[in-house]
Amino acid sequence: MSTFAQRERLLFADLLETAGPDAPTLCEGWLTRDLAAHVVVRERRPDAAGGILIKQLASRLDKVMQEFAAKPYEELLQLIRTGPPRFSPFQLKQIDEASNTVEFYVHTEDVRRAQPDWTPRALDPVFQDALWSRLERSARLMGRGVPTGLVLRRPDGQTAVARRGTPVVTVTGEPSELLLFAYGRQSAAKVVLEGDEDAVAKLHEAKALGI
Repeated sequence: MSTFAQRERLLFADLLETAGPDAPTLCEGWLTRDLAAHVVVRERRPDAAGGILIKQLASRLDKVMQEFAAKPYEELLQLIRTGPPRFSPFQLKQIDEASNTVEFYVHTEDVRRAQPDWTPRALDPVFQDALWSRLERSARLMGRGVPTGLVLRRPDGQTAVARRGTPVVTVTGEPSELLLFAYGRQSAAKVVLEGDEDAVAKLHEAKALGI
C-alpha cells in the first residue's frame, strides 16, 4: 500500500512535469527547476544537504544545488520519482514517512499555489490527521523564534501551543493549511488569525516559525 510520503512524492513529480522547469514557486527566488534540484540534493547528497540547517555548509550546498539545477529537467524528475539511493536512510519506510510526508506536501503546494488559477486541494481526513500529528510534535520547535504567543487550532477545536507568551495570536485552519503557515507560506495559507492587531502584524512578517 502506498504511503503518504510516496503518494505526495509522485504527485509532486507529476506537478513539476506539468509546470515545466521555469514555472514560479512559493519559494522566493526559486523556479520549479530549483525546487526539483533542492529535493534531489536533500535525498542524494547528504554531504551538501547539511547546509539547509548549518550555515557553515551553506556555500557548499549552493554549489551542489547549482550543479543539479543545471542537469536536464527530465533527469531531475526521474531522480525524484525513483527516490533516494539504495543505502540512504530515506529508504526505510518509517524514516521516509516521518521525513518526507510534510516535505513533499509543502513543496507540492509551493508549485500549485504559485499559479494564478490554483484552487484548494481536497484532502481526506486521514491525511489531515497525519499532518496534524506531525504539526503537534514539532509545534514547540517551530515556534521558538516567534515574536508572540502562538496557538494553532483546528476547526474542531484541537489546539497545539507553538509558543507560550502574551499577547497571544490564535491561528485557525485545517492541519494542511496550518502547516503551510508554519513553514512560511503565510500569504498562501487559508487560515484565520485572531489576537492583538500588532501581534498579528508581527506574525505575518515572520518568514517561518523558527525554521
